[in-house]
Amino acid sequence: MNRFDYVRPRTVAEAVAAGAQPGSAYLAAGTNLLDLMKIGVARPARLVDLNYLAGLDTIEELPDGGVRIGARVRNADLAHDLAFRRRFPAVAEALLSGASGQLRNMATTGGNLLQRTRCAYFQDTASACNKRAPGSGCDAHGRENRLHAVLGWSKTCIATHPSDFCVPLVALDAIMEIEGPEGWREVPLADFHLLPDATPERESVLAPGELVVALRLPPEAAGFAAHARYVKLRERTSFAFAVVSAAACLRIQEGQIAAARLALGGVAAKPWRARAAEAFLLGAAPAEAAFQQAATIALAEARPSGDNTFKIELARRIAARALRLAAAGTPERLPALPASPFAPLPGGLHG
Repeated sequence: MNRFDYVRPRTVAEAVAAGAQPGSAYLAAGTNLLDLMKIGVARPARLVDLNYLAGLDTIEELPDGGVRIGARVRNADLAHDLAFRRRFPAVAEALLSGASGQLRNMATTGGNLLQRTRCAYFQDTASACNKRAPGSGCDAHGRENRLHAVLGWSKTCIATHPSDFCVPLVALDAIMEIEGPEGWREVPLADFHLLPDATPERESVLAPGELVVALRLPPEAAGFAAHARYVKLRERTSFAFAVVSAAACLRIQEGQIAAARLALGGVAAKPWRARAAEAFLLGAAPAEAAFQQAATIALAEARPSGDNTFKIELARRIAARALRLAAAGTPERLPALPASPFAPLPGGLHG
């Protein structure tokens, strides 16, 4: 690990001023950043500690019925907040399926959204990686890559985004609030992460020095509470990143789907919103045939980036399963194994 300066700002303005200096990195829980520093992937010259900034660690009910989540709110605190969990159950289920209990107690909202890929070639400084060293190449191509992207990838990068939390947030039209040297702005989370294309080293729309201060869910998102699920398939039951995952949220009225949201995880460099599949489901009966067709539409543009053709069919099945579970109704209590396709349904239904 290289030597670095440490800065402890007291206000967001001070943090942004420090973060705008070349070589700076923002530090919250450090559950991802410190690991990358230890293996030499991240080498910041200055750490700007956000843990002493007031006002970034609250969950706020908004007058319009939405909710605002500060960037320093811990994953565990958000997932276990009863009011939040009842209004946004798929988000809570996604949070509780990620990492371990100890990490969820530390990891923050902002840090989760900004975590780096877990691609083995990105994390190995002896491997060529355009994301870590632009122009060096991508050793994931043609090597062990069964867990890599099947949507939105390019010749420059086939890595996937690791966040579970992001997937239902994208489905529910979450908004990012950002402070930076040029002032305040907001960005839909669906537009926040970037696909690799020609600049795989640029993973989000954040400009130098910009800081995520909060996340908002609109009031319409709570309208899916009665029929919302997150399903995650991984290579072991806990403490593993998704091979593929899906968030499905439905509003069912008079035996028809009045609104549908579907997003996929583990398939691209960003959480993948399946808008064509959502449009297909509008007005359809919440039945197996519609869910299978919607899942097929969601993966229509998928193509293998290597030895991962199986992920396309797997993602299709997980998407259909998430829709099926959402239609059946949100459980009153989360399963003992949140988001696992092997978890039995507990208790009665939500709402």
